[in-house]
Amino acid sequence: MPERLPEGSRFAVLASGSGTNLQALLDAYPEELVVVAGDKEGAFAFERARRAGVAVEYVDPRDFETRKGFDRELAERVAAHEVGLVVGAGYMRVLSPVFLERFSAVINLHPSLLPEFRGLGAVGRALDSGAERTGVTIHFMDEEVDAGPVISQEEIPILPGDTEETLMERLHPVEHRLLVGAVADYFWGRVKI
Repeated sequence: MPERLPEGSRFAVLASGSGTNLQALLDAYPEELVVVAGDKEGAFAFERARRAGVAVEYVDPRDFETRKGFDRELAERVAAHEVGLVVGAGYMRVLSPVFLERFSAVINLHPSLLPEFRGLGAVGRALDSGAERTGVTIHFMDEEVDAGPVISQEEIPILPGDTEETLMERLHPVEHRLLVGAVADYFWGRVKI
């Protein structure tokens, strides 16, 4: 059972994919998660949000000449929902200061023990490297890819014969638990930038 959030807590999720981490947050905080935003119109994350009665804000990056222009519009749409936190949960774009400076905090989930395997394809790169372990990191976002201050991490062993699929099966429950916990930690003031 997830910890209740303080009264008045409101947060947004940025997502680009299927939204399994989003679903964990919807299940934990159905009243406080007030908007899901992103850049992929067909992302199943948007369908998950709609089914839960949560607002969706789709912004098409092709409508903007610059990353800053896109980020400014995305920030405007998210800020309109009066959120105190933004959570990146499978959001696959780097955010510029135009977005990041608009909010009190933006946190992100990454499937490795940062600073190892920053960026895309972290699980596959961990396997290809012959590493004996990987893990999950929740961190504050900054303009550098997967480099902001760490909130929490948990190690997962890489087993002989692991594939991306089998390793992800073990990573997902850890991602869900750490992400749900990080949202509570932020709103209760246990973590700060």
